Amino acid sequence: MLTVTEAAAAKLKDLISREGAEGQALRVRVRGGGCSGYEYQLAFDTPQEGDEVIEQRGVKVLVDPKSLLFLTGTEIDFEDGLTGAGFALKNPNSKGSCGCGQSFQA
Repeated sequence: MLTVTEAAAAKLKDLISREGAEGQALRVRVRGGGCSGYEYQLAFDTPQEGDEVIEQRGVKVLVDPKSLLFLTGTEIDFEDGLTGAGFALKNPNSKGSCGCGQSFQA
C-alpha cells in the first residue's frame, strides 16, 4: 500500500484543477533506467485493467502490478524548500539512490 501525505494531496488537487485533469488520477510507475537502475515516473492518467487504485485524502493514485512490487510501503510527499519543490517518494524498498533522488536501487 502507498500513502499520500497532506502536502502531496493538496498539491495534486491543485495540479488537477490547474491542468484540467478532473476525473484523472496520479499514476506512479517504476521503470528501468536512471543512474541507480530504476526510476519513478509520475503522470495523470485513467485507471487501466489490473491497476491498484488507492484513494487517500481526496486523491487517487494508480499503480500497475509490476510497479507495485517496488512501491509497497512508499510514502508520496510534496516538499517545498530552498533547493526546489517537487514530489518526493520515500520508498522503504530502496537499497540506495542517486544524488538527485530520481532513481533508486532495488
